[in-house]
Amino acid sequence: MADLPDAATCYELLARMALIRRFEEEAGRQYQRAKAGGFLHLAIGEEATIVGTTSVMREEDFLIGTYRTHGHAIARGTEPNTVMAEIFGRGAGISGGRGGSMHIFDRERRFMGGYGIVGGNLPIAAGLALASQYKGEDAVTVCMFGDGASNTGNFGETMNLAALWTLPVLFLVENNLYGMGTAIERHSAQTDLSHHAEGYGIPGTRIDGMDVLEVRAAVTEDLRSAREEERPTLIEVVTYRYRGHSAADPEVYREREEVEQWREKDPIESFARRCVEAGVLGEREVGQAREAAEVTVKAAVEFADASPEPALDTMYESLYALTDYPGGWYAVDERSPEPHRGEQEADMPARARELAEAGAAYAEIEEEGERPNPAVAGDAQDHTASRTGPDPAELEGAPARAREIDGTEERES
Repeated sequence: MADLPDAATCYELLARMALIRRFEEEAGRQYQRAKAGGFLHLAIGEEATIVGTTSVMREEDFLIGTYRTHGHAIARGTEPNTVMAEIFGRGAGISGGRGGSMHIFDRERRFMGGYGIVGGNLPIAAGLALASQYKGEDAVTVCMFGDGASNTGNFGETMNLAALWTLPVLFLVENNLYGMGTAIERHSAQTDLSHHAEGYGIPGTRIDGMDVLEVRAAVTEDLRSAREEERPTLIEVVTYRYRGHSAADPEVYREREEVEQWREKDPIESFARRCVEAGVLGEREVGQAREAAEVTVKAAVEFADASPEPALDTMYESLYALTDYPGGWYAVDERSPEPHRGEQEADMPARARELAEAGAAYAEIEEEGERPNPAVAGDAQDHTASRTGPDPAELEGAPARAREIDGTEERES
């Protein structure tokens, strides 16, 4: 068990977790009042994972999550007012009311969004880390995703590239034991997800995601590895969500007793109790943290409620479409020195037309004889030998002869 930090740090950790818990509870209540549309995914119970991770990240680091990321944005410094307004679909929301609950995004604080596609954030995280590496930045990308995403094709592809290019990225699996409504032992052959990336050379560790200090310690070390050793790593954080997968989840896949058992490990109550017992914080400070959260969340609801809907004439802003207005490029044709609109081939520059026509003319030239099979004859352009050896039919009943293999002669009988 990690040692308690100083009183100021303990209070900040407790206050952030309390704020996220109260924000999520109120977001769920407002959803039931039909103040928010679409889906709503709450992270009640997972506060230690969120706060433990973000509390040791630098301002220049990137964070990218999934669709359960209200708390992640708040922990990175996004104003609760703008997060609640986004959930309400209002113009003052952090994404202009266009993203809603599942697509919180704050570029200024390098929170690169929530994504509705399971595992969809994984390759984007690799791209963010590659950009930092390419530009010589000291930033690390932290990619947080659920246990279900660890079994998607994107996971393997991203682990391979991260290891191959030694990207400065930390992959953090928020394992809450259920991929939507499917228990981990029913969707994953290997239930210890810390081993999932080892085949790609990425080491993994498993930690208690209900302990904010244990999360802090593990993330601190892996951020150091990414920054100083250029080594990607993976952490499996075992945590639990006390609410359903989404607000519409009837939760028929788990027993009430299981939820109650995990409530005994509540990350906020456990941390507050430990701080008080150690004399680092008093009951008064714990109460102040909870009261501050209540005031902040109440103000966020009032702000969101008073915010106007996005203006109707902004409906088509930030959209990509093949239209005359606003005139964005649907595709890019780079067959000429000057790239041009790919969707307007009739208006391509003269040089591009000449190159295209020359390529078409070359393709129509008939070659003499059959085109050789590279698998049998080797690749003439790469000067490689056959990968399969001679056709067996050529050797059957053939007289003894010398044939060259890799520059040496071998006799056949």
